[in-house]
Amino acid sequence: MNLSALIAGQPSAIFGIGYQDPTAVGIYCIILLMVLVVCGVRVVFAAGIAGLVGLVELIGWGPAASTVGSIPYSKSVSFVLGLLPMFILIGYLAFHAGMTKSLFHAAKVWIGWVPGGLAVASVFAAAGFAAVSGASVATAAVFSRVAIPEMLEAKYDRRLAAGVVAAGGTLASLIPPSAILVIYAIIVEESVGALLLAGFLPGIFSAVIYALIIIVWSSTHEGIGPPVRGFGWGERLRSTWGLLPIVSVVVIIVSAIYGGWATPTEAGALGAFVVLVVAVINGMRIKHLKDALMETSKLVVMIFSLIWGVLIFGRFLGFSGLPETFANWILAFDTDPYIILACILMGYVVLGMFMDAIGLLLLTLPVVYPAMMALNGGPDVTAAESAFGLSGGQASVWFGIIVVKMAEVCLITPPIGLNCFVVAGVRPDIPLADVFRGVALFFVADILTLVLLIMFPQIITWLPDLMR
Repeated sequence: MNLSALIAGQPSAIFGIGYQDPTAVGIYCIILLMVLVVCGVRVVFAAGIAGLVGLVELIGWGPAASTVGSIPYSKSVSFVLGLLPMFILIGYLAFHAGMTKSLFHAAKVWIGWVPGGLAVASVFAAAGFAAVSGASVATAAVFSRVAIPEMLEAKYDRRLAAGVVAAGGTLASLIPPSAILVIYAIIVEESVGALLLAGFLPGIFSAVIYALIIIVWSSTHEGIGPPVRGFGWGERLRSTWGLLPIVSVVVIIVSAIYGGWATPTEAGALGAFVVLVVAVINGMRIKHLKDALMETSKLVVMIFSLIWGVLIFGRFLGFSGLPETFANWILAFDTDPYIILACILMGYVVLGMFMDAIGLLLLTLPVVYPAMMALNGGPDVTAAESAFGLSGGQASVWFGIIVVKMAEVCLITPPIGLNCFVVAGVRPDIPLADVFRGVALFFVADILTLVLLIMFPQIITWLPDLMR
């Protein structure tokens, strides 16, 4: 290591490679990043350190420090990023306003009579909460408190009760407003509106697949999920009043994006205002409002920090040329594009066992996204000439939903299935092993959903194409 050159601000200071082979520097820094993550360094710091080391090696200390120092400010002032705190705030306000209990009660009285009815109700209530939340972990935590006690009281198998809540929480990754879709849009510079619309049908589709799995499982295993009956039409109709605030928020966000009368950020602010009004009407106290604002602030700071750290690493990758090299390597394979896609998705499954969903996407997309776009034929390719039957714009949105769906899978896979740990943390009476056993069938359901989304990309692209 050349310390004198490092102090003088000259390239080639660390590995002694510098301009001679920037791709090799990129590979070394990826290895450094992985070593730091395995050693327990948080992703934000690991990515920032690896990116800074690589930039110093390639362009010298002065330019590298200037580049790294400018990223937090230049990215924080983005109008699009203002969408994230609005979406997260909607979820916490909805929880403190008691909307989650209203959602679950309405779902219970309407569909509790089917086999596994309370579990099915949990899925659709989680999907409804996802439409005002956008945070998977928050959804899992909320329904661990709301749904699991009622299922256990109704003699449901605790594996099913815990598994359905952990899996149901992942729906927030797709159903708009989704924080992780916004992050994908920022990384790949895709339309936030198009991605949010694209996630709507796949999210509902995933919920339906979950519900079918539960009904079949409960029908074939006696006593695992008994139906709940005894609700009259009067109670069912009364329960729908509790859904009006959530329906209002969904209508505001979707109509704003589709109709173009407001930006996604403005729609998020309007949605937060509607939920705040409902929360005040429902008796929210200053303490609850303060808690919602503090929880939102903590999560937003965590997400923004991740974005800063990984964007530093992404900027370094741009200098190294590694994404282009990886894309050319992928194109050199004389193999069916779907096989290559399957291999990439398998890589996400493996990495997702050790990393959280946001960190996983932030670290992999700067390299994987250009390769996938090149594999399809490039950003300007027409659907007729492409590998996947999608134009460049369609492929960008389609791949985003596929990758985010993979991030959902990572939230319930051991050993770092974050939603499973959240459920076990909220419900210490349910062992973590039972939670992982409970999500096994939902993992199969997610793989089935992924296959169908890949075979029938129109499920993803239909709504965004209407917007175009």
